[in-house]
Amino acid sequence: MKIDIGITETDRAQIADGLSRLLADTYTLYLKTHNFHWNVKGPMFQTLHLMFETHYTELALAVDEIAERIRTLGFPAPGTYRQFVELSSIKEEEGVPEAKEMIRLLVEGHEACVRTARSIFPQCDEAHDEPTADLLTQRMQTHEKTAWMLRSLLES
Repeated sequence: MKIDIGITETDRAQIADGLSRLLADTYTLYLKTHNFHWNVKGPMFQTLHLMFETHYTELALAVDEIAERIRTLGFPAPGTYRQFVELSSIKEEEGVPEAKEMIRLLVEGHEACVRTARSIFPQCDEAHDEPTADLLTQRMQTHEKTAWMLRSLLES
């Protein structure tokens, strides 16, 4: 069935491609955060274990919102590890880093999600896709705030 929401198919495809990259980054960051939640140790264990749980829970909800927006635009959402590895700008970690390194890596991951979200705005603006722009703004606010809070743990 034809989709007629006032955004051309070409524009919807470009936006969906950008959202697919954001979905991959978000899911990869979710997995990394959940991994760190399970494996953190040291003097900050309790604080980080609970914080990481809060973060991966929020990310789990975010991947659903992003995937649903891709579907709303009329395209399939990526959903396999292979697709996520190809699309994500965030790399997986080898081994289990120390707690402070976990924090640093998560800051990098949240900042990567912000950059990916920001890169989609030109297509949204051109197509007048305010719902996607709103989603991107919300994601950027969350990732920027989370990165700030994580960075504060690394300050002396």
